[in-house]
Amino acid sequence: MMAVAENAPRPRSYGLAIRHAISFFGTALTAVCASIGAICLLIILGYVAVQGIGAVNWTFLTSLPAPVGEPGGGIGNGIIGTGITVGLATLLAAPIGLACGLYLALFGRGWFPEAVRFLSDVLSGIPSIAIGLFAYVVLVAPFHHFSAVSAAFAFALLMLPIILRTSEEAVRSVPRTMREAALALGLSEFVTTMRIVVPAARPAIITGLLLSIARVTGETAPLLFTAFGSPLWENNPLNPMAQLPLQVYNYAISPYKSWHQQAWGGALVLILAVLVLNVLARAVLSSRWRR
Repeated sequence: MMAVAENAPRPRSYGLAIRHAISFFGTALTAVCASIGAICLLIILGYVAVQGIGAVNWTFLTSLPAPVGEPGGGIGNGIIGTGITVGLATLLAAPIGLACGLYLALFGRGWFPEAVRFLSDVLSGIPSIAIGLFAYVVLVAPFHHFSAVSAAFAFALLMLPIILRTSEEAVRSVPRTMREAALALGLSEFVTTMRIVVPAARPAIITGLLLSIARVTGETAPLLFTAFGSPLWENNPLNPMAQLPLQVYNYAISPYKSWHQQAWGGALVLILAVLVLNVLARAVLSSRWRR
């Protein structure tokens, strides 16, 4: 009987084997899903690169668009216009987002901060085309004039919730003991925040800022109702201005094969710009954790 008892299966070991099997299956399924997503991304990037690499050269990056039927042309004015518009949007959204993030992180208790967080989450989920329509109603229709300023306003609304939430989390990640030590040494609340808390959270704040810039760099829908586009060199943000995503859109829907090639080239430039911004954001965040 003792031999029979020793050879009997142990329920505890059997249950442990089942848990290990379930864990292995879950890990494998997660890896497969992640691999499918990564493969799809690589296929898209590779296809755009193959289609657009032939159009990308120095002339393409620095020239004005050519009229229909003429060879050549480029996206130089679109690159400049996109840089100006995104720069203006950053100047509009960054101070407001950072200030709101500091407020929520340091004094974010009660119904009002919770309402701000909720509205920020709702704003981040609004489609970009709805933001473009709102900017059109506010800044274009009353003045009967398209402009890069209205496009920057729409982009700023898209950037604001990203900067706000990342700034809040960045400030929250700073140890509370650092703030308490500064206050105990006699520093004011304002000096403690600006000289101690913000520098400690700066890498994560910069990461959120770069991600918000990457978020709007390739947006096209708001530009249809705001910047409108231009075939000329235009540096005045109060006028209609060429935008690279808008040029890619117009080239892609045209019936001309040469414009299709330029659309692929412009798409490749946009993808590379967004990729660089994401790599910079990752590098800044990684350097923060290394320190």
